[in-house]
Amino acid sequence: MKKKRTSKSGGVRARSSRNGNGETKPSVKRADEPMEWELRLYVAGNTPNSIAAFSNLQQICEKHMGGRYRIEIVDLFENPQLARGDQIIAVPTLVRRLPTPIKKIIGDLSNTERVLVGLDLKPARSFAARR
Repeated sequence: MKKKRTSKSGGVRARSSRNGNGETKPSVKRADEPMEWELRLYVAGNTPNSIAAFSNLQQICEKHMGGRYRIEIVDLFENPQLARGDQIIAVPTLVRRLPTPIKKIIGDLSNTERVLVGLDLKPARSFAARR
């Protein structure tokens, strides 16, 4: 599986400005702008689990993030050194980079409820509610 970028920003683009030296610096995000999710999915080649994880992630994002997300696919067969930065020990692994704090979910993301809880899109059921 090649490294791909999928972006759904709902028309919101990253803004930057140039200072007097010609350097680019990001501008401050306004409070009324929608939050954007930055997700990185680590996979190992074009395996059934990798394909399922990407497909499941796309469906969850479309349904629950309102088009305000970016997905980056990192194939560790092509770039194994990238696993160190996010401390990846298993694949597929989803890393939520933004909003902070960073969160990780391991697996093919087929259990939608657990993924939603892991991404803080849905509150976890209390222990009493499970009884």
